Amino acid sequence: MTVEKLVEIVGADFYTGVPDSQLKALCNYLMKTYGVDQKHHIIAANEGNCTAIAAGYYLATGKVPVVYMQNSGEGNIINPVASLLNDKVYAIPVIFIIGWRGEPGIYDEPQHIYQGEVTRKLLEDMDINTFVIDKNTTEEETAVVMKKYKKILSVGKSVAFVICKGALSYDGSIDYRNDNSMTREKIIQHIVSVSGQDPVISTTGKASRELFEIRTSNGQSHKYDFLTVGSMGHSSSIALGIAINKPALKVWCIDGDGSVLMHMGAMAVLGAYAPKNMIHVVINNGAHETVGGMPTVADKIDLTAVARACGYPNAVCVDSLKSLDKELEAAKQRCELSFIEAKCSIGSRDDLGRPTSSAIENKNHFMEYLQNR
Repeated sequence: MTVEKLVEIVGADFYTGVPDSQLKALCNYLMKTYGVDQKHHIIAANEGNCTAIAAGYYLATGKVPVVYMQNSGEGNIINPVASLLNDKVYAIPVIFIIGWRGEPGIYDEPQHIYQGEVTRKLLEDMDINTFVIDKNTTEEETAVVMKKYKKILSVGKSVAFVICKGALSYDGSIDYRNDNSMTREKIIQHIVSVSGQDPVISTTGKASRELFEIRTSNGQSHKYDFLTVGSMGHSSSIALGIAINKPALKVWCIDGDGSVLMHMGAMAVLGAYAPKNMIHVVINNGAHETVGGMPTVADKIDLTAVARACGYPNAVCVDSLKSLDKELEAAKQRCELSFIEAKCSIGSRDDLGRPTSSAIENKNHFMEYLQNR
């Protein structure tokens, strides 16, 4: 089905969400049609955030909004769905469009397997009627379902379309880019060079994939790294838990701007506890690149100023490898919490691979390494 036809059938004029590679056709359509426009399309920090934005839209207009997201974000919507949208509370209707990663029977990455298994059950538990759209679903079938959905929405209940891999198509394309010169892979190479045998916690997506390949290329062990392959937004909190309990080790966190935005409250907690042995590096390309390249709001805010306001005693922003090396070395030597924002271009190698070890193997090797330090 074309995304244009799905949009026509749904009939909404406001979309808010968090980008997903499974929904690339929809994401590119929205960017091509609206860009980032507060009247029609807002890219949110996390899925709970966009659910609340949608609720505000409904309260102000009386019209039903659409929230789009990857199924990994269902955990973030449980609270606003159960305590805000539900018809036993405010009866605010929302149409969810959800990319089904980890669909049973379809190969996917380990962080998506269990989430894929419980995707429909979680929606049912939240009293959200669900219809799956796959490659064989017709426009006519979808239109019939939407007609039924309108009756459900009219009484303040929410509904969902769960989108299988390859179910939506779109002929348009978007070229996502910025003017920054440093690549993420080169930034991570420099972090690896300076960090030595220090433990490194990396965020989900391409950052962890690049870190894994850099270690392989260098002939280094992967035991130094914890790859946060899922759980977007939580890598810095994992690093905090390690830093507090391993005070003799310098602990590095390689983060991304989308990840930081998703759970920015973690920075406030980090700044309040200010572990002297932790270095928080945020690679900021202003994009959700791993899932397609749609923009974040990180290019419109000062993350370094946010870090200072949260209590980080050292916070800098760099836009060149020379200044990056200087700040990495300084952070390595000082005994205080450090924050480094590295301005980054959008893009990665076409042949970028994925970790060849399992998540359990990664965890076991990393824990064994920490226990021996």
